[in-house]
Amino acid sequence: MADVHIPAASQKRLIEISRQTLEAVIRRCPYPNVGSDDPYLENINYGAFVTLFNQEELRGCIGTCTPSGSLRETVTEMTEAAATRDRRVRRVGADELAQIRIDISVLSPLMRVHDPLALEIGLHGLHVALERKRGVLLPQVATEYGWDMKTFLEQTCMKANLARDAWRWPDTVVSSFTALIIKEEK
Repeated sequence: MADVHIPAASQKRLIEISRQTLEAVIRRCPYPNVGSDDPYLENINYGAFVTLFNQEELRGCIGTCTPSGSLRETVTEMTEAAATRDRRVRRVGADELAQIRIDISVLSPLMRVHDPLALEIGLHGLHVALERKRGVLLPQVATEYGWDMKTFLEQTCMKANLARDAWRWPDTVVSSFTALIIKEEK
């Protein structure tokens, strides 16, 4: 499985694009023109999750493992979604923009896994799919909660609204990915 490599300057630009998008969405201003000739940002192979925090409080986290455009376009779309459409939290308000910190997880392409217990906690994220149900957990989630791989698999199944042991079922597709986590400096 390939790791995600993006140079520091491109990572910084990705955070800037996400910040500009967040400000425009919340203030209901036109989106900035963020065209780019950076080949890393125009890559169409990477998915992305955008996570927003106010202090340590989650204020939104939405992403995709299967991008429909460039990394730049995906991050723009996921920033808007995280700020306005994460059903678990209220939409980000203009009064908290200065306190919001952005984390971007850039995902490698999904790789189907036949022995998921052999994956490594903290390195691999999980994508579990059965028919129309899907669940995704980023690599850092298992580390944050101190889960072993079996628990990580069970939690990903539950996120997909499947039984805890659905990862063992023959029709369930378990895939993994790696992620480059880019944190906004505040």
